[in-house]
Amino acid sequence: MEGQIDILLATYNGEKYLREQIDSILNQTYKNIRLIVSDDCSKDGTGKILEEYKNKEKRIKVYYQEKNLGVVKNIEFLLGKVESPYYMLADQDDVWLPEKTEKSLETLKSNNADLVFGDLEVVDENLNTLYKSFNDYMLLSRKINKYIDDYKVNYLYNCVTGCTVLAKRETIEKILPLPTNSKYLIHDYWIGLMTSLNGKLAYMPEKYIKYRQHGNNQVGTEKISHGFKKLEQVREHFINVKLGVFGTYVENNEKFPTDLQKQNTEALDYYKMLQNKRNFNFKGWTTFHKLYKNETFKYYIENFMIMNMPLIVKGIFNIRYLILKMMGKR
Repeated sequence: MEGQIDILLATYNGEKYLREQIDSILNQTYKNIRLIVSDDCSKDGTGKILEEYKNKEKRIKVYYQEKNLGVVKNIEFLLGKVESPYYMLADQDDVWLPEKTEKSLETLKSNNADLVFGDLEVVDENLNTLYKSFNDYMLLSRKINKYIDDYKVNYLYNCVTGCTVLAKRETIEKILPLPTNSKYLIHDYWIGLMTSLNGKLAYMPEKYIKYRQHGNNQVGTEKISHGFKKLEQVREHFINVKLGVFGTYVENNEKFPTDLQKQNTEALDYYKMLQNKRNFNFKGWTTFHKLYKNETFKYYIENFMIMNMPLIVKGIFNIRYLILKMMGKR
């Protein structure tokens, strides 16, 4: 089993792209792998496809859930099945380049890291390139490169895309159970954060996945706030996201060091307070600064004004929205 990698694939109604993804995993240049699949009560032909592959490929193990767990708990189930020294996460609708597994393990070992993650090429349903770099498009690259050796890389928001992850098996005990408190903090966010608090992360800027966007993705490239026409909607969304994130942190505060436990609680109280502030807020600015001081100046100012001075920026937002709409960007 030395050097073996368990690749974890959670499936649900994935028949359309599943064969292509499984083929790309089985055709990796690194052959010492085991593909563990957990199907979450699919209603399409996913089960038939899985049985076909399982019967002809000894490296595949398939589990069928008796009741729908949801994506997070399905992945938690898979993490509990890891026996190899390393594990990877896979989505059912992507395509892996042949050297992905090999290069991920090389990077993990050369950096003496506990988890490695990488960038992705964003493609459409026919694998045509939409964005050459997911992390550039989502404005994550600067944060990753600056704070890769610090928990800050995955504290305020998620920079770790789950399908790029390869990690050591021993990190799992620090991760489980996966929280389900908020839809804004899912498994890869939590895995990246917990591993950064207890170990070392490494990053591969190379793109070894074609990250398929087809309208039915569980998580994708959609920037939700871009669909809002009013500043009030953007602000409410921002606050709800942070309430979900810091609410989850506080619910699991025992997993954080003492100084962060205090910060988690202060941050949750700050965003709860903001819910009742509609025009101006003059409280908790110190807490805001602690949370956002590691971001770019532009990001810091935009978020500060939206959160604390919405009445001032409302007119600017409306003008900006109209301009972007005329340019076809909204």
